[in-house]
Amino acid sequence: MKLTIGFSPCPNDTFIFDALVNRKIDTGNLEFEAVMEDVETLNRMALQEKLDISKISYGVLPRILPAYQVLSAGGALGMGVGPLLITSHPIDMEQVNDLTIALPGVNTTAHMLFTLAFPGALKKKFMVFSSIEDAVLNGEVDAGVIIHENRFTYEAKGLYKVMDLGDHWEKTTGNPIPLGGIVMNRRFDGALMQEVSKLIRDSLIHSQNEYPKLSEFIRSNSQEMEEDVMRKHIELYVNDYSLDLGSKGKAAVWQLLEIAETIFPQPVAGSYEVFL
Repeated sequence: MKLTIGFSPCPNDTFIFDALVNRKIDTGNLEFEAVMEDVETLNRMALQEKLDISKISYGVLPRILPAYQVLSAGGALGMGVGPLLITSHPIDMEQVNDLTIALPGVNTTAHMLFTLAFPGALKKKFMVFSSIEDAVLNGEVDAGVIIHENRFTYEAKGLYKVMDLGDHWEKTTGNPIPLGGIVMNRRFDGALMQEVSKLIRDSLIHSQNEYPKLSEFIRSNSQEMEEDVMRKHIELYVNDYSLDLGSKGKAAVWQLLEIAETIFPQPVAGSYEVFL
């Protein structure tokens, strides 16, 4: 059986899924066709049920729960891994509500965390995450919310951190930040979902056993990142929660769903079994 699986070209995702999609582990009678896109594109594809399995922003989860269920392995949660709000010059926090803010997609967790921190900031511009630094630098927007590898590059470009939105979440909730999860379409039975989740875990363990070696698959998709940035990216976003959400990870995701319903009313979160 061939299954489509969507994930980003970022090192944390290619690190997790390398062995799975390139058959470096035994996948039995299952074959996985990789569809690699930025996370907001994956969110939109999930809304249209275009993929069997996909990485998604937890921010879009309330909208796709009728069609998808969260797998235990492959996601991104953690402490100190949240999005950053940045500007081209130092500002006071009170100014944020008056600024035009670039965000990496309306359905991203970054958007939800920003809205939680700044509910009065309404001038938003959505764009691909990798364009946000340049949009701030060239004055297209006043500020931006950055994710992924941009956490490691913004200072070198002369940009300034206004707030760590993940830190705000952690202090407000006490939970790890639920950034992205792996979901599978509900048309597949639970046994197959369990098998896929186990294979994703096995794929991650394979990469962990090879580390610090970085495969050509990881390198070729890393947007010309320096090797140390690739490693920082992996070490920041891949952790025990990537192997298994566990009870604490599930509690964090559930709390995000509850907050989501107060910000963007989506009366579906309590109507479906969320986790595998």
